[in-house]
Amino acid sequence: MSVTIERIRWQGWQDCYLISNERVEMLVVADVGPRILKFNLVGQDSLLKLYDEQLGQTQGDTFRIYGGHRLWHAPENQKRTYYPDNRPVEVARHDNIIQFNALVEDSTRIQKSIQIEMHPTEPRATVRHSLTNHNLWAVTFAPWALTVMRSGGVAILPLPERGSHPEDLLPSSSLALWPYTNLADPRWTWGTRYILLRQADAPPQKIGAYNPAGWLAYAWEDTLFVKQFDVTSGDFPDFGSNVEMFTDSDMLEIESLGPLQTVQPGTTVTHTETWSLHADVPQIENEQDVTLHVMPRIQA
Repeated sequence: MSVTIERIRWQGWQDCYLISNERVEMLVVADVGPRILKFNLVGQDSLLKLYDEQLGQTQGDTFRIYGGHRLWHAPENQKRTYYPDNRPVEVARHDNIIQFNALVEDSTRIQKSIQIEMHPTEPRATVRHSLTNHNLWAVTFAPWALTVMRSGGVAILPLPERGSHPEDLLPSSSLALWPYTNLADPRWTWGTRYILLRQADAPPQKIGAYNPAGWLAYAWEDTLFVKQFDVTSGDFPDFGSNVEMFTDSDMLEIESLGPLQTVQPGTTVTHTETWSLHADVPQIENEQDVTLHVMPRIQA
């Protein structure tokens, strides 16, 4: 097997890149972004949600969600975070590694970059997210990688290793709640080893947590998407969250974050995820299903 990178037009966008091996495909747009549009097993549907009415659009000063996968810098702020990524990106390729560099943001002077390395034989890819500070002064922020999943699936967040009383007297984890978080919502499953969040046509929900296991997953029909990331120490946004899950009536986002860092002028910080897709996975309904059908597919 080998990796192929093909430059194509797609859904009104003139400059897109189809990255594939014989098992998986990834579609990235260069007319806006950086933005990953699709990630799917060959011959199957993508698990990433796209907003059809925004496909092919470019330019303008209004933030468009587009869908797919994007890079932000945390903590969230209405003026800074929602900088519109509506301009073309620069594309650089070296062998089977392809990188998409956005223009420097006018208001923040931060530059976003996503680099993709498809595995030559396995159904996975490495996605490296970089943020560069082009200000004349240091700025504190954290890289924040958000993947928008299609409706109808279930997200899986592993909990830290459990203990017992009275041997374990100190807390081992925390949960960040937003003002609209409803713990009584039936879309949640609060388990002993995992938290499950189902996507449905219902009001928004969100939580954050510190996840020492370094992975999140989304199961849709018989396909499983897994994103894994390095677990680092440090001060994380949103009450110490290195992962977050958000859902509304259209989609569900699984998000990983790096630690907050004071980034000096001209300096770059990087946050890396490994994505994988798995076929023929039985429907995930409860914790036992996760143990049986998800955990064997988590790469050590």
